[in-house]
Amino acid sequence: MRPKLHSMNILHDSSAAARVPRGWAPLALGFRPFFLLAAIVAVLLLVSWSFVWRGRLHPAYYDAVAWHAHEMLFGYTTAVIAGFLLTAVRNWSGVQTWTGARLAGLAAVWLAARILPWIDGVSAVVVVVVDTAFLPLLAASLVRPLWLATNRVNRVIVPLLGAMAVANLSSHLQLLGVMHGVGDMRRVMLELVLLLLVLVAGRVLPSFTQNAIPTFRTRGRRWVEVAAFATLAPVVIAELLPQSPPALGASAWALFGTVHVLRLSGWFDRRVLQVPVLWVLHAGYVWLCVGALLNAAALSGWASPSSALHALTIGAIGVFTIGMMARVTRGHTGRPIDVEPRMTIAFLLINGAVIVRVFAVWLLPRHHATWIDLSAAMWVTAFAVFLAGHAKMLVRPRVDGRPG
Repeated sequence: MRPKLHSMNILHDSSAAARVPRGWAPLALGFRPFFLLAAIVAVLLLVSWSFVWRGRLHPAYYDAVAWHAHEMLFGYTTAVIAGFLLTAVRNWSGVQTWTGARLAGLAAVWLAARILPWIDGVSAVVVVVVDTAFLPLLAASLVRPLWLATNRVNRVIVPLLGAMAVANLSSHLQLLGVMHGVGDMRRVMLELVLLLLVLVAGRVLPSFTQNAIPTFRTRGRRWVEVAAFATLAPVVIAELLPQSPPALGASAWALFGTVHVLRLSGWFDRRVLQVPVLWVLHAGYVWLCVGALLNAAALSGWASPSSALHALTIGAIGVFTIGMMARVTRGHTGRPIDVEPRMTIAFLLINGAVIVRVFAVWLLPRHHATWIDLSAAMWVTAFAVFLAGHAKMLVRPRVDGRPG
């Protein structure tokens, strides 16, 4: 028998929902514009990348690799982060986050940062100022609701977004040749995103699993929870040190990956595989573990560094975020949580994109270009399916008549 998925608000605080002001639906709550923009840019970025890496398209500001890396992290990923946090913090605190004109302004800053690097003649200073403004504005929008809430732990989100903003500015300074003496700040941004993923997964995966499988009880171990966060610090330190010994980074990634295998094992039950909107999140966490261990192997000379990187980006980030966007969109538009069959296909496609990009490119390098194109096509199709099923939900009022 397939486990029943209860219609529980995934970020629940029912008292907050009643206080959400009514207004134009696409700007009624943060997940709406940012999930829509994230899905659109997920398609456009990978379609464009197929031309950029072949030299047929040229961003005016970035070189090809820098544009791809920057936009996947500071473009797509920060849009998902914004949509999630503006919705979750509202529900955690019971205090309204930005909606309406302020939400539109925040989205406009994000969108301008995606467009400006393609326009010839735009000053690098303008590109940097607009792009680096987004994360501080997002953090500022969350200060009041987080500090009015009783749970002080959630306040860590503000300095985390601040650290991401510093990583963004530093990555621009490195690109412009102004900043030297530290490691690649885009890698540091990746690790900060993984920290947020670890934080969010710890809040939602155990409860999601128990909600779907009432007879199952997740097993949490305090030392594992502490280590899940603490073991990321050596990874970041090794990344920041430009002359860091490979053995240091390999050991740090191996420890991080092992701890997260243990963490996930306490949340998993085989009945998870019967619920697509749940197994996709578990799959994203599996890719986090795989990516960490592959990074350890790559630093030891046993695996492809590019494959290790993409296990974390396409895998951990891509798979987890499309699953969260699907679930949040359905839950916060008043629909049943479980997804339609076509989204199961999308979840399979995006996992297929990771497998091809991580393993086929590494193990069968003679067909490198073919594998890149196939992986990109699977990613694009997955997000196109998401848009086909969820775009209308994101721009229309809730089906249950409630505001938000």
